[in-house]
Amino acid sequence: MPKTDTDTLTIADRLRPVLLQVGRELRREARKVGVSPEQVSLLVAIKYTPGIGVRELAARERVSPPALSNHVDRLERDGLVSRTPSATDRRRVGLTLTDEGQRVLRRVRSRRTAWLATRLRGLSPEELDAVEAAVEPLWHLLGEDERP
Repeated sequence: MPKTDTDTLTIADRLRPVLLQVGRELRREARKVGVSPEQVSLLVAIKYTPGIGVRELAARERVSPPALSNHVDRLERDGLVSRTPSATDRRRVGLTLTDEGQRVLRRVRSRRTAWLATRLRGLSPEELDAVEAAVEPLWHLLGEDERP
């Protein structure tokens, strides 16, 4: 039997605060490494698209190019990203992670995974199975362009 609109609204209303709180806790873990959630988002985008330009990254992150340029300036100043001139177009500059940027992302991922693993250890085997079964359907909530 298919879910009705009322069922999906009820599920959405129950799921939303849980996802928001989990996201909040994961953002706190990033801050403990010394980076903001926004910086982590930029570092991840640059990691998966090395050489991406500021304009393209701004469009992907849905911020203005001047605002993004300020963020990138800070990341560069902190030694997390570098700007590299394009080999084919001298007007274009691409962004890449530095070794330190890679290390910061690994520390963030490690802290976030540890936080989740600690919480998951408190679940019953049945609850753990239910969470595992929900992972793939939750991915389907995101569009292709929203997945890392």
